Amino acid sequence: MLPYVIRRFFHLIPTFLGATLLAFLISQLVPGDFVTQRALEPNVRQETIDRMRAQFGLDQPVLVQYVRWMGSLVQGDLGMSFSSNQPVMNVIRRPIQNSLYLVVFATVLLWLMAIPLGVFSAVRQYTMGDQVVSAVSYFGLAIPNFFFAQVLVLGLFLFRGFTRETFGYTSLVFPVAGMTSNGWENFTPWHQFWDIMWHMVIPGLVVATGSIAGFTRVLRGQMIEYLGSDFIRTARAKGLGNRSITYKHALRPAIIPFIAGIGALLPSLIGGAGLVEIVMAWPGITPRLLDAITRQDIYVVLGFLVISSLLLMIGNLISDLLLAVADPRIRYG
Repeated sequence: MLPYVIRRFFHLIPTFLGATLLAFLISQLVPGDFVTQRALEPNVRQETIDRMRAQFGLDQPVLVQYVRWMGSLVQGDLGMSFSSNQPVMNVIRRPIQNSLYLVVFATVLLWLMAIPLGVFSAVRQYTMGDQVVSAVSYFGLAIPNFFFAQVLVLGLFLFRGFTRETFGYTSLVFPVAGMTSNGWENFTPWHQFWDIMWHMVIPGLVVATGSIAGFTRVLRGQMIEYLGSDFIRTARAKGLGNRSITYKHALRPAIIPFIAGIGALLPSLIGGAGLVEIVMAWPGITPRLLDAITRQDIYVVLGFLVISSLLLMIGNLISDLLLAVADPRIRYG
C-alpha cells in the first residue's frame, strides 16, 4: 500500500503543475487587469499605474509571471492581493473557513439522512413510505438550492410567531441570514459555537438537499439490486436475520459508489455552497470569489483554484484507499 501511495504522490506533481498553468493562462485571457481599472480613475496618475505594474509584476510576459508565481507557491506563498495589498492567504483564509463550517455540516446531514432513507426505501419497496421518500427525493433533485433557500427565507419570515429567546434578544427560531448573531464577540466560547451551529441549520439543509435526494435514489437502486442477488438468498437460507443481511451483506457493497464519490467531496468543501451563500448572506467563498473576479484580483482567484485542485487530488487518493478498505477484492500493489 505504501509504495502505491508514494507512486501516486509523484504522479500528482505533473498534474498539479498542468492544472496551475492552465488556470494561470485562462486568468490572463480576460481583457485588461486590476491596474487597468485603476487607470480609468481620473485622480490616479500614470506614475502610480507604472509603479503598481512593476510592483505586481504585471509588466512582465505571462510565462515570466507564471514562473515567479510558481516560485512563490512552492514556498507556500500564494501571492499578493491587488485590491487589499496583503497576502492572498490572509484574504482567503476566513472565507474558506466559513465555507468549511457550512459544507462539512451539510455533508454530515447528507450521510446521516441519505443512508437511512435509501435503506428504508429499498427494504420497503413500493410501500407508502417508499413512495413518500421517492416523491421528496424528486422534489430535492428538481428544485435549485438557491431557489429553495429563498422559499425557506420567505416562509420563516411569514411565520414570525416561531421565535426564540437567545442571550437576551428574540429572533426567528432558525436564523436565515449571516453566520453569527449581534454581539457574538461578547458570547462565551461555548455560546459562540452553538450560535454558529444554529445559523447553519437552514443553509446547511439547503446545501445538502440535492445531494441527499440523489444519494437516496442511488442507494435505493443499489440496495434493491443486491437484496435480490444470489448471495443474499444464500444468506437467508442459512438463517441469517434480516438486520444482518441488510446492513452487513447488502449495504456494504451498495455503499461503494458513495465511497468513490469522496474524491469529489474535498474540492466541494472549497467550492463552497455557491449561490446559497449569497442568498443567505453567508460570508463564505462564493461572495469573496465573485468580488475578486469583479476586481480582476487574479491571485485571489488563483488561490482558490490552487487549494481546490490540491483537495481534488488528495480526495481522489483518499477515495482509492477507502475503496480498498470497503471492498476486499481491491488490492493496490
